[in-house]
Amino acid sequence: MNTRQSPLSRQITNLSIAFALALIAAVGFLGWWAASRIDDRSIARQARAVQTGLADIAARIPVEQNSSAIWDDAVLNLRSGNAPWIEENLTVWMSDYFGHDEVYILDSANEVTHAAHDGAASDPAAYETVRDVITPLVTTLRDAMAVASADESDSTASVTGLGVEDIVALPGGEPAIISLRPIVPSSDAVQQSPGSEFVHVSIREINDKVAEEISKKYAIDGIGYSQFDAADGDKVASPILNNNGRIIGFFTWVPDEPAYALIRETAPALAVALAFSALAAALLLGRLRRTSAMLEHSRAEASYLAFHDALTGVPNRALFEDRLEQALAHMRRSGAMVALHYLDLDRFKHVNDTLGHPVGDELIKAVAQRLSACVSDVDTVARIGGDEFAIIQVGLADTSLALSLAQTVVEVIGAPFELSGHEIRVGASVGVVATSDAASTGEELMRQADIALYSAKGDGRGRYHLFVDQMDENVRDQRGLEMDLRSALANEEGLGLVYQPIYDTLSSSIVGAEALVRWDHPTRGRLSPATFIRLAEDRGLIDQLGTWVLTTACSFAAGTSLPWVAVNVSPLQFRDEHYADRVFEVLEQTGLPARRLELEITEGLLLQNSPLVQSTLNRLRARGIRVALDDFGTGYSSISYLRTYGVDKLKIDQSFTSAIGKDQEIQGIVRSIIELGRAMHMLVTAEGVETTEQQRILASMGCDQLQGYLLSRPVSADALTETLASNAASPPTANLQPASRFTA
Repeated sequence: MNTRQSPLSRQITNLSIAFALALIAAVGFLGWWAASRIDDRSIARQARAVQTGLADIAARIPVEQNSSAIWDDAVLNLRSGNAPWIEENLTVWMSDYFGHDEVYILDSANEVTHAAHDGAASDPAAYETVRDVITPLVTTLRDAMAVASADESDSTASVTGLGVEDIVALPGGEPAIISLRPIVPSSDAVQQSPGSEFVHVSIREINDKVAEEISKKYAIDGIGYSQFDAADGDKVASPILNNNGRIIGFFTWVPDEPAYALIRETAPALAVALAFSALAAALLLGRLRRTSAMLEHSRAEASYLAFHDALTGVPNRALFEDRLEQALAHMRRSGAMVALHYLDLDRFKHVNDTLGHPVGDELIKAVAQRLSACVSDVDTVARIGGDEFAIIQVGLADTSLALSLAQTVVEVIGAPFELSGHEIRVGASVGVVATSDAASTGEELMRQADIALYSAKGDGRGRYHLFVDQMDENVRDQRGLEMDLRSALANEEGLGLVYQPIYDTLSSSIVGAEALVRWDHPTRGRLSPATFIRLAEDRGLIDQLGTWVLTTACSFAAGTSLPWVAVNVSPLQFRDEHYADRVFEVLEQTGLPARRLELEITEGLLLQNSPLVQSTLNRLRARGIRVALDDFGTGYSSISYLRTYGVDKLKIDQSFTSAIGKDQEIQGIVRSIIELGRAMHMLVTAEGVETTEQQRILASMGCDQLQGYLLSRPVSADALTETLASNAASPPTANLQPASRFTA
């Protein structure tokens, strides 16, 4: 049998072999090209993830600084040089909790007052090693603050939010993220003149520790730091750039190349079974498709991490701002209203301070879950920093839907949280702005929502306010009135006291007088006490105002024959553990015996069930100062807290007095209050006596003292002195008659 191939057969065989070789070469080239493209995209994704990770760390530092740098207490303790507090809240705490390698506090002259390194207090002199690289940033920030606060007496509003951040090379060549933020008050209770601001400096070195953090977050193994480009055949490098685009160092790592790994795994099988090349090609294509899906999944995961809050999983500020622009664009197309809600938690810092940051983190996650459950699928809940959240509500027909959601949020967050074995109660203050105006911008809506949030907090927290145009004016008006009140207290101009006499029911003699504060504003005229007392409580001035009233009233009483003077006390004054000592100092300063002072409190103070309040009241009464419970009958009127705290006098509210002789039920309640006072050995004073019929009935019931317009309106100090002198010269008759009606 002839086994030789014919020329045609050889030609066909050669052509077949050539075709097979060409096919194999083509497949091999195509595989190499596809693998290169896939691995290039993988490396590019990894490089973007590394840069995103560094950017996330850099963006987090100013937010972490602001958690303590925007705080009334921070400014006050820096001014007083309270080193232990500063270390606990501004330097050592910031370094230890957030991992800032170095923290410095600069005074207004840019000199270091406090420092921390690696979670411990350090010598401020260490700043000299980095002064040269930080000074240009300090100069930039100070210049920006000076421009922002030009021509202003208080720089707080202008410089809040300013900051400077850059990546620089430290003296040893190591790169570091340096962030500078001004330390400013969180409320208008503390004023800060331009140029007097302290500056918080945080340094986070870009080293192997930062590389490891990025590596864990984005699942890229073996990320390291190099001062020089260390890329070689196995490693790739990604530059670290500062704000000017200058290379400071490099991140290096061995890249994940799934396609080449795939080829290395399948090459032996292809070499052994070329006959099954078609099947192997199909398997290869299938593997490539799976690899592509894995890469797509990794890209989607990296994108998710870049736009969502790591703690709660809800959108972060970057995605929030993008969603807000989308919502406004949809509003312009559809005409439907969009609403923006700004909210933050009340008493969150108290939770962190008392239960620890892990519980605080759990609370933040629980709040995010509750908020997400309150909104529809088309709305957005975002965490924009710390304990601050935002909600974008779209497709609204009217404002009522926005207010309904705000009410729901306040109720939902106000419900108790069960976390780590603790029942935690916080609240939420919400600022809302709703619009269908096509000209609205995201920046303007955020500003208006922030103003509404400020207004809600000013009204006592745990509530929501809708932004209206008047709020801008109201905020300015309240700030102006606050400045005027501070000036009036500092200069003792415009403030004064009037006194309403209190009469003994049987003898008709003046047994005391209640001091009432008045403010004659230079441009607004006489203001209602309810207006400026509430302002003083909201702006931290109530202690100063209360001390002035107490001192003035005691000084007046000490120089007259008035048996005693009564002074009203705000519940907020009892938050000061040294309040009793301050009262004792005033008595010693003015020379008024303790038995001639009566302090009037409200039922709300006793309902706090506070050991501090009980201790303070016990100390005051032990010294001989009497305590009167004002407006009795309008609150809970609990006998148990009267016995627990100890009260010397009950004052019947004028709303009950006015119903005497008209409403038998109310008259019976008044009789019961008088009998309760007698049973508990307390005096009883009836306020608001305006008719002789009321006077007669109260006297018949055995009420001890009377106060009201029938007897005397509030009078000036001089007028009361004259009345006391007149009564001394002509003793009163047994039947109490209306006194002169001076007005003041």
